[in-house]
Amino acid sequence: MNLFEQKHIVTPEEIDEYNHVNNVVYVQWMQNISDAHWKELSKNVKNIDYVWFVIRHEVDYKNQAVLGDEVTLRTWVGKTEGIRSIRHFEMYRGETLLVKSQTTFCLLDANTKKPKRITKEVTNLLLP
Repeated sequence: MNLFEQKHIVTPEEIDEYNHVNNVVYVQWMQNISDAHWKELSKNVKNIDYVWFVIRHEVDYKNQAVLGDEVTLRTWVGKTEGIRSIRHFEMYRGETLLVKSQTTFCLLDANTKKPKRITKEVTNLLLP
């Protein structure tokens, strides 16, 4: 497992009318850390001719984060085959699990936007 981690301090813009982080914000954090992890994994690859497209989110909200909390975001890539790759996420406040989720991504050809089989080279980036 190639774990990637970031820390984030909850801002006022991320708080909803119930005084905790809105569920949509957690999904945005998932997108942000996915992008950062992919950029890190692919930083030495030239001429990337494919893109990742979300086809499914599964999110379990376990606890709440509030203004000023430091949240640890973690992600790693799991099962990857065919045209799909599953990315896992966990978000913590200290030792308290806030969110556990996974997103299924589909690999698309960057030009045609049609599904593309995941090559050994891509698998090697995701699952070193």
